[in-house]
Amino acid sequence: MTTTHTAAAGKQRRASGVVLLLPVLAAGLALGGCQLSAPDPATPSSATSPSAGSTVKTSEFSTLDAAGVETIRSTGAARLDMSSGTLDKAAVQVTPDSYGPEINTRGAGKINLTIVAPSGEITGETDRIRFNTTDKRTDFSEVTYFLTAQSAEEYFALIREGVQRYGIDGDSAERWISSTESDPEGKSDFSITSGTATGLDVNYDLRYDGGKDTQVIIVHVRPAA
Repeated sequence: MTTTHTAAAGKQRRASGVVLLLPVLAAGLALGGCQLSAPDPATPSSATSPSAGSTVKTSEFSTLDAAGVETIRSTGAARLDMSSGTLDKAAVQVTPDSYGPEINTRGAGKINLTIVAPSGEITGETDRIRFNTTDKRTDFSEVTYFLTAQSAEEYFALIREGVQRYGIDGDSAERWISSTESDPEGKSDFSITSGTATGLDVNYDLRYDGGKDTQVIIVHVRPAA
């Protein structure tokens, strides 16, 4: 009888222990579940982690290193920041002694070029962009691009647009247009007096040949004096 009573008491104690452990275990699991669902603030998410492999550009402006030039070619768009009045080499990720690239997309389409000036923007569709500087300068002394037209009328319209938008000398432009209209098959190289309405010096260097199908304007954009 004593043995039976002791065994029964042992079973009762074990059963009570199990009953007591169940709510503790359940509470522990609930607590553990809350901890697992909370993000670890010390671990960066895939959107911000440096190792996430993101290639999203954080700047709205183009760079002129190899990767930047390739992006300009592949997207057909370039946006340069001259809002301070200059285009600094460091800002476009080239070395201090760099002369800058020449971007030529002839036969592959045109680039939509935007130069953000101190006041407004300078824009154009071009298949050639060049940069002038020296290895001693920290900025580019000039950005040059080429506008083209397939007719005299289109060419004259481009010139008048430059007068209206950039402050290029209107009287000089109209005299040249009038002279060319009287001799449409002739040739003329003529530089119209620059305009500074944007806070940059914008010069239209005309290369007209009435015997050719394509007429060219070389646009020079420089820091204003």
